[in-house]
Amino acid sequence: MSAASSAKAGGDFTASSDLQPRHNPWAIALTVTLATFMEVLDTSIANVALPHIAGGLSASIDEATWILTSYLVSNAIVLPASAWASTVLGRKRFYMSCVALFTISSALCGLAPSLSALILFRIMQGAGGGGLQPSEQGILADTFPPERRGMAFAVYGMAVVLAPAIGPTLGGWITDNYNWRWIFYINVPVGLLSLFLTHRMIEDPPHLKEARRRAFSEGLRIDYVGLMLLVLTFGPFQVMLDKGEELDWFQSHFIVALAATAAVSLLVGIAWELYQKRPIVNLRLMSNRHFAISCVLMLSFGSIIYGTTTLLPEFVQVMMGYTAELAGLMISPGGLVILVFMPLVGALLGRIDARWVIVIGFGISALSIYHMTGIDLQMSFGHGMMLRIYQSIGLAFLFVPLNTIAYVGVPAESNDQVSGLINLMRNVGGSVGISLLSAAVTSRTQIHQDTLSLHTSSYDPAFRESLSGLGPTLARAGFSTPDATHQALARMYQTVMGQAQTLAYLDVFWLLAMLCVAMIPLVFLMKQSQPTGEIHAH
Repeated sequence: MSAASSAKAGGDFTASSDLQPRHNPWAIALTVTLATFMEVLDTSIANVALPHIAGGLSASIDEATWILTSYLVSNAIVLPASAWASTVLGRKRFYMSCVALFTISSALCGLAPSLSALILFRIMQGAGGGGLQPSEQGILADTFPPERRGMAFAVYGMAVVLAPAIGPTLGGWITDNYNWRWIFYINVPVGLLSLFLTHRMIEDPPHLKEARRRAFSEGLRIDYVGLMLLVLTFGPFQVMLDKGEELDWFQSHFIVALAATAAVSLLVGIAWELYQKRPIVNLRLMSNRHFAISCVLMLSFGSIIYGTTTLLPEFVQVMMGYTAELAGLMISPGGLVILVFMPLVGALLGRIDARWVIVIGFGISALSIYHMTGIDLQMSFGHGMMLRIYQSIGLAFLFVPLNTIAYVGVPAESNDQVSGLINLMRNVGGSVGISLLSAAVTSRTQIHQDTLSLHTSSYDPAFRESLSGLGPTLARAGFSTPDATHQALARMYQTVMGQAQTLAYLDVFWLLAMLCVAMIPLVFLMKQSQPTGEIHAH
């Protein structure tokens, strides 16, 4: 298809950079979205299969959690380095290498004979997956003009937000009906199709080819120190977040050592990268206030979306006895709502200031999450599903504009760097959010348990009345008088623990709602964004 005919088929396209796509831009968007869906799905699909994987490989559940941690560690390391790799290898070549590595390692994960082999293959899989999202966003930013970028990111965003929502449900269904190995095998045909379409449709823009030519002509020097510091920052940091709750955080010398290593490496890495001519991570972008605020907002967005996607299913599983598959079914309709709203939000960005769309998104998210603070143990399946649907509307109003506005005012040659840092912020926000929120649930449960325990004594009239009513009921059911008393006390204790945990979840939902509110003033510190992609001071 000629450039002219492609433009005609997809609308009047003038790319945001010097790239004039030879194929329909929407076909390019769907091509890169395919690999995105595959990669993001894999971050959550293995979670519900952990007991089956542990049993199949003769490992404990604690040992099996390294299957998740190893993926996240390698993913976090590659994400910020992807822009540098795109310049050195060429974006298309790097992207296809990542898809190939992800596909091959997925097949190897399915064939893994032992836990250690599976962890090794998951590290490879995470490395391949880490380079996909930044490259895909860079491709979209170069393929679409600023006024159409919102719609392009809406298509991309459907995959990023929908995949984690259906991952647990799909993983549970595959594991229950087939075998846990198939959660990895299903990536293989998708990866092969993605490689074929990428080879046919994707091309590097001239500015990226020129940057690569210039880098080699000036004598390409690999920033080995920066790469090492990157590994020493995000590797220990991710392991610390994943294992912190299990090891009681800073009561563990292992966690303290990880935190110290990550902190020192981060500080040294910042100083090192700022003075490198060709750094692994271009931190100079943070001097742009507009982009720096975008990163903060994306960090919060990651905490909100991953935090609620974890907490709500966890609540109904732990507190209400839902299976993993049923919990997944409860939140899955929210993904369908996002599918409906994201194109509408993308179209809206072509007409109004993106800041107002972001404010609407944080406002809806704050109200919907605050509404979750009213849930109790009598909540119906339908009510939980509607809570997720309300929140999903807010998420749809956030993902697209946050990704779109990050590129405003940034030169085209920095698109890959922007993509890498923005995706890193979302993933770090998710990791930090899940870890801190889980820790908050544990600590608030202990606080509420102490408070409620003050009312569970023989001196409390309400407690005596409940106990005196429960004891005889159990005695009539066939228990002896001493057994009935012990059973009554045990059930009262279970009730107290259930109420304490429920109150803890409500506290955490309240904190998330306040986080949404706190982000709204930051939006107005950004420059006004016009639908054309231009920015204006105000």
